[in-house]
Amino acid sequence: MALRTVTDAERRQRVGRRHALAPEHRVGTPDQVTTAMTVLHATEASSVYLSVAARAPEATVADLDRALYDDRSLVKQLAMRRTLFVFPRDLLPAAWGSASARVADTERRKIARNVVDDGWATDGEAWLVEVGRQVVELLSARGTLSAKEIREALPMLDGKVAVSASSPWGGPVPIAPRVLTLLGASGLIVRGANAGHWRVNRPAWTLMTEWLGESPTPMDPADGYAELVRRWLRTFGPGTEADLVWWLGSTKSAVRRALADVAAVEVRLEGGGTGWLLPDDLEPEPEVAPWASLLPTLDPTTMGWRERDFYLDPTHTPYLFDSNGNGGTTIWWDGRIVGCWVQDPDGVVVPVLREDLGSDGDAAVASEVDRLTAWLDGVVISSVYASAQMKQARLP
Repeated sequence: MALRTVTDAERRQRVGRRHALAPEHRVGTPDQVTTAMTVLHATEASSVYLSVAARAPEATVADLDRALYDDRSLVKQLAMRRTLFVFPRDLLPAAWGSASARVADTERRKIARNVVDDGWATDGEAWLVEVGRQVVELLSARGTLSAKEIREALPMLDGKVAVSASSPWGGPVPIAPRVLTLLGASGLIVRGANAGHWRVNRPAWTLMTEWLGESPTPMDPADGYAELVRRWLRTFGPGTEADLVWWLGSTKSAVRRALADVAAVEVRLEGGGTGWLLPDDLEPEPEVAPWASLLPTLDPTTMGWRERDFYLDPTHTPYLFDSNGNGGTTIWWDGRIVGCWVQDPDGVVVPVLREDLGSDGDAAVASEVDRLTAWLDGVVISSVYASAQMKQARLP
């Protein structure tokens, strides 16, 4: 039986609808946005808010704060590729059993080796068990604490440990953030209330069980990967095996098993190669009217695939992504990245286009520029992951 071909145009239609970016397909709440996107990138605190604002025009900062810190229907969790994400609460057990567990195992082995090599302990694994116990006991007794407060209360965490000289981050580094990162990836503790402005990550740590009010059980690794792949295919499919290996930060064998477990169906991609869709998602995507969107640094749409030619001209990559493949701010027109955006000192959004969009495209982008400027209301966003185009276009 011949494989169905999914064209690049159809893939872009899916982005407009599935990612809640086309105006007629936008949604109302932060929870709806996060579910639509599977997860939201949270490495930069502002990205979460701007990703929501792009897809839920009526949602406010207070609405997202409520979901994150009051209702706790959305939760920050270190997972795929050692990246911090905002997860829908119901997806946490899948991550804990698979992608987060993989990250935790890697971090555990690195820290255990470093503390032994640096003379902190003769048994790195035992040292980690003990310090983890002390952190959990401290948070059980005192509730939510900042990293500084945890470090001050636990002498075992007050200091630096040398990492491999061959690492780009070689040299002495504080041990406390690494241990807290490990415990967070393990699902024992969680980044709770944010002590800073919404555009800054200054989390206080608390026990995951206290934050959620329950103790969900991590999924079996295979089931966890299958659930993550199922959600990813619903949002980003069709995608390739290479896309999934990259997005999950996992192995080909884990991805292949997950694709089999969800009964994914093979399709042909216009540019060549094989993509995958869920078995109940094989019908052609209806057309979507041309749409414009302004997305933040590390937005999940920008970062959803490894193989990006269907929505990104390869000649634009050096300008719009940094050297590590992290996407900066982007302007989209009808399913393709066509530029980036910056702000002037007063917070006004300024588009920087790399293509001629025509009058309709220019008008649609201008409307989104005005909308984002109004939403930001004078708040200026800075980014660690600024692209070359963003740096070049920064205004005095």
